[in-house]
Amino acid sequence: MDIESRWPLLGGLTPAQFMRRHWQKKPLLVRQAWPDVQPPLARPALFALAAQEGVESRLVVQDPQARTPWTMRRGPLPRRALPPLTQPRWSLLVQGLDLHVPAAHEMLSRFRFLPDARMDDLMVSYATDGGGVGPHLDSYDVFLIQVEGRRRWRVGRVKDDSLVPGLPVRLLQNFEPEDEWLLEPGDMLYLPPRWGHDGVAQGPCMTCSVGFRVPSAASLAGELLARLADTEEALPDRLYRDPGQPATVHPAHIPQALRDFAVTALEQRLKRSADVALALGEILTEPKPTVWFEPGGEWVPGRGVVLDRRTRMMYDERHVFINGESFDAAGADARAMARLADARCMDAAQVARLSEAARNLLREWVDDGWLHAQDGSA
Repeated sequence: MDIESRWPLLGGLTPAQFMRRHWQKKPLLVRQAWPDVQPPLARPALFALAAQEGVESRLVVQDPQARTPWTMRRGPLPRRALPPLTQPRWSLLVQGLDLHVPAAHEMLSRFRFLPDARMDDLMVSYATDGGGVGPHLDSYDVFLIQVEGRRRWRVGRVKDDSLVPGLPVRLLQNFEPEDEWLLEPGDMLYLPPRWGHDGVAQGPCMTCSVGFRVPSAASLAGELLARLADTEEALPDRLYRDPGQPATVHPAHIPQALRDFAVTALEQRLKRSADVALALGEILTEPKPTVWFEPGGEWVPGRGVVLDRRTRMMYDERHVFINGESFDAAGADARAMARLADARCMDAAQVARLSEAARNLLREWVDDGWLHAQDGSA
């Protein structure tokens, strides 16, 4: 991937320029960023997917005349749960489309000039005329790609993030847009976190949203501590001792020495940066709860391998991480595994150069359904 060449997807900017000028700074509208774009699946297939267990979907309906002008229902959503196509102002949103549809996974891969650790998923929104989810803000970066029909977007910085009370959707109470654009198929709009936006369908339309993970400090710290606590290689144990503890007339009071002991124990655990790095890699590659793999794949000698679209694989200087598991890696095998994670495939010649231990690991991953033998023509 050449991050110094100009990309039509980014309006003629190089990925390096886009990251310096726009990423988490200001919006970017690109007309005909993807001129030949096609919806990753047809409307009937989208409706069928929303009806399945294990697929995240939502139905948002607006009815200005109703006592409750906005309603939301979470999936599974059988076809009978969806309003008629002739009814205006409703939207069906399906999250994680890349986990279920190869074309959506391919669409997501166009944005790998950003770290996989930040990549979340591709969501698709189908809306009838006037449909949308109202003015709102997100805590993450998003690329909005118009793939069918037209949608009008109003966008602006949020000065007041108070919400309309009593609604099932999080609508900004005092949204003041600064810009307004009508997106046609092939157009794309990038929005940084916490920019207010309101997209309204102009006739039936379909929009794809490429979203990025934004872990909060509190949630990430909690996950890291939980995983560190489960690490098999525990620190050398040391028991709390208090030979100088005097008799007390306040038995319910927690001794300061015990509090200091707890803080020291935690600090020592976190000082082991290698353990923290290991836990972080495992967390970042953990599949979503709705993801499952079909085990029992067949290892085909003499062929390359390709990662399953649901597999999350990353690496650091000492480890390879895949689907929440970690492996020590060094030397030529480590470099080959890093290339596999970056390219998401490895040709037959590269597989042949791996050590026997590394090839056995690939066999296990094929058995688990995490990767597959490449097609003979690949």
